Amino acid sequence: MKKFLVPTDFSDTSKNAAKYAAQAVAGVADAKIILYNVSDKIAAGSDGSLLTEDDDDRALILNSALAQLKDEIAPFAGGTSIDTVLEYGSSLVENMERYVRHYDIDMVIMGITGATRLEQIFIGSNTLDMVNTRLCPVLIIPPDAAFRQIKKVVLASDLKEVATTTPVAPIKSVLDIFKPTLHIVNVDHEHYVAVTDEYKAEADLLGTLLEDYKPEFFFIRQYDFLEAISQYAQDKEIDLIIIIPKTNSFLGGIFKTSHTKKLAYHSHIPIVAIHE
Repeated sequence: MKKFLVPTDFSDTSKNAAKYAAQAVAGVADAKIILYNVSDKIAAGSDGSLLTEDDDDRALILNSALAQLKDEIAPFAGGTSIDTVLEYGSSLVENMERYVRHYDIDMVIMGITGATRLEQIFIGSNTLDMVNTRLCPVLIIPPDAAFRQIKKVVLASDLKEVATTTPVAPIKSVLDIFKPTLHIVNVDHEHYVAVTDEYKAEADLLGTLLEDYKPEFFFIRQYDFLEAISQYAQDKEIDLIIIIPKTNSFLGGIFKTSHTKKLAYHSHIPIVAIHE
């Protein structure tokens, strides 16, 4: 069974991510969506006072909200099983880490921002922190992303030491879910008249590793990785971007800085982060 964990704080962004998850998973054989909430209290209005001091009352309110969200996204899920899970804790990411490990979750699907500026900081941080746990692929849904069939996927690769730095198995797992055409894009300002033999050799190897998906390779000479990928995705009508954060690498560097947030906040195209 393919298990998709969808955390929600009931903000518009997290609800949109849940709806997107339902549409994306619809049609996936033997799949389950798990709507997931972690809370240590429920605050009321702008004064931040608790709605109730009673744990049972809080659980009743949150479980009711989860059930309502389940009802809202069920029509988009194509009959896919949807469960709801409420856990208490002070850290969303720590709770999710335990849950992902214990229940062998295949993918986390979550939004990147919230309805307010404070939520943008809070949820954005949690999303990137979840990526950095390196436990499973994390599908990041931009705040205004509307689902469309995932037919074209870009894999952004630096084409360096691909044999040891490419997470082939989880990439294949993601591609097997959606069965898209695969574009492998390399952005480097040193691509002049021709691609170097070193890049060609790495591309040939990556092509062999992913040969079942008949990848097409594209080399872009440009300094700004984010601009290049965004423009390519727009021009080619790409539905999903796969990025591989790497330790001490160019991609890893941009993924850990504000550039990552820019890509997620300003792109209308969902991103799957898969660690090496």
